[in-house]
Amino acid sequence: MSYYEQNRTAFLETLKEFLRIPSISTLPEHKPDIRRAAEFLVEQLRGAGLASAELIEGPGNPLVYAEWLGAPGKPTLLLYGHYDVQPADPLEEWKSPPFEPDIRDNNIYARGACDDKGQTLILVKAVEGLLKTRGDLPVNVKFLVEGEEEAGGEHITHYVKQKPPRLASDAAVVCDTEMFAPELPTICVGLRGIVYSELHVEGAGHDLHSGVYGGAAPNPIQAIAEILSRLKDRQGRIKIPGFTDRIRPPSDKEKAAWERLPFNEKKYRKEMGARKLVGEPGYTVFERLWARPTLEVHGIRGGFTGEGAKTVIPARAVAKISMRLVADQQPDEAIEQFKTAVAKACPKSVRAEVKILHVGAPSLTDPDNPFIRAAAQALTEKFGQQTVFTRSGGSIPIVGVFQQNLGIPSVLMGFGLPDDNLHAPNEKFHLPNFYRGIETAARFLEIVGA
Repeated sequence: MSYYEQNRTAFLETLKEFLRIPSISTLPEHKPDIRRAAEFLVEQLRGAGLASAELIEGPGNPLVYAEWLGAPGKPTLLLYGHYDVQPADPLEEWKSPPFEPDIRDNNIYARGACDDKGQTLILVKAVEGLLKTRGDLPVNVKFLVEGEEEAGGEHITHYVKQKPPRLASDAAVVCDTEMFAPELPTICVGLRGIVYSELHVEGAGHDLHSGVYGGAAPNPIQAIAEILSRLKDRQGRIKIPGFTDRIRPPSDKEKAAWERLPFNEKKYRKEMGARKLVGEPGYTVFERLWARPTLEVHGIRGGFTGEGAKTVIPARAVAKISMRLVADQQPDEAIEQFKTAVAKACPKSVRAEVKILHVGAPSLTDPDNPFIRAAAQALTEKFGQQTVFTRSGGSIPIVGVFQQNLGIPSVLMGFGLPDDNLHAPNEKFHLPNFYRGIETAARFLEIVGA
């Protein structure tokens, strides 16, 4: 029996302990929990055999860093994860408390189980097993784990942009993605970038009575609706001038591979609870999800939203808007295009201002990259099925940061499942994937070292 099989119970108990820490990065009251989670990870890395593990302090939550550089001449891998989690709201929808891990049907339920504490521990335990059994590693490794992934990632971005020599590596490894389907090993080779913004619109100097002023007073909520309708049409086409000019379309080979994926549109729609799918005409579902940009409205705030009636014309309103970017789109350029389009669409009766909250560049990696091939081999060996290559509609901004500042590709080798409820109540992680993920990550290091 291997070290990994012998220690599954210990690995599970470690995961439970990690998940009990409510390290919510978006809520200031959880700052002590953030530090506790970071210190917990430092202890785990030292226990795994990386005596160099430490906290890197800076403008934001601490980074966790550790390294093992005892394989001269071998590749160096930068192993990334994040220890912060999303808020657990709405609490009443959880079947078990979000920070008291509960095991049901071979799944562990807790906030952060899959995103990303469980998957970060996969990398830690893979390295631990090799060091405990071999006494060394087949490659050099550097861990860099952040505590702000769910809140913009400012500290790690600032740190990586400084290009400290200690981060020099040949490739990054990120376990923060999902498999396309159960038992189907998957590598994600493309991520959409993101521009998250707030649109602030002001009309009159203060709220007004709609009976006295209605028909003459500007209404910021109405103005937001007018602006949004000019940015995207009813068919889902983004109307911002120049916005789609740079897009690199997927190759025919990649599109053919997507068509072979086990996908049922009716089942997918049922999963969503949606009557009908939407999106740009002329593109498949996967193209719309993975290879086309989006513009989505996440919320509009303003006026009266309480019970009953209050006839008020609000003085100001705010809309939260994100744009997902795809390969070759430039965030800075997209921001300027967006601001210009908003200014042009804004009614002259109101003032509009765009505030950018956070930004991440898109990324795309060649599936023939040698580190991607090594990961595909390890996944195929451990799961017994040929590895498939997908993209993701989501964003992991640090991947673009690594690519732009360190000049390295990222291997997105994730072990989550589509129904793991990331960012939602009842988040889970399938325990067989947790255990096999550890063994797969260890095998990947061996293949790269060979």
